Amino acid sequence: MSGPQSRRTASRRFSRATLRRIRLFATDVDGVLTDGGMYYSESGDEWKKFHARDGMGMKLLQEAGFITSLITQEKTKLVARRGEKLGIHEIHQGVKDKLQVLHQLAARYHLSLDEVAYMGDDVNDLEALRAAGFSATPADGQLIVRQTVDYVCQRRGGEGAVREVADLLLSAHASSKSGW
Repeated sequence: MSGPQSRRTASRRFSRATLRRIRLFATDVDGVLTDGGMYYSESGDEWKKFHARDGMGMKLLQEAGFITSLITQEKTKLVARRGEKLGIHEIHQGVKDKLQVLHQLAARYHLSLDEVAYMGDDVNDLEALRAAGFSATPADGQLIVRQTVDYVCQRRGGEGAVREVADLLLSAHASSKSGW
């Protein structure tokens, strides 16, 4: 096998049944919804590039009844604005313990972690990735993350990886004869 998938040296298996259980999709921001770059102007402005298809993936998940969440270690107005624009009500910034936030979200919505999908790209995401019912990373996620997750995307962070996972989840739910 060639391409991003071949970089995976270990993985858990998942099935359509696993994907059909998911009710909440949470994701890191930098390196997943963005390319991981931190752009600064001379005047001190900070910029991040978000991919429109990733945003549409989040909207499609919401329309299908999924709860969506952003969980990031950074704390910026940009992330708050992007989350608000996408209608994401669960925006958690400045988070050191992402697993704790996943537990809180699951409890708030009366879900088990088996019903939660989490997408991350670096070592600070590992605990949340290991605990989630389904986990994913962009093609350029760190090696240890690619070795841990259920699914390694073909697309890189900030280049449609979130949409790729959204499409997987939506497809599994659409093919479910029993629905929610």
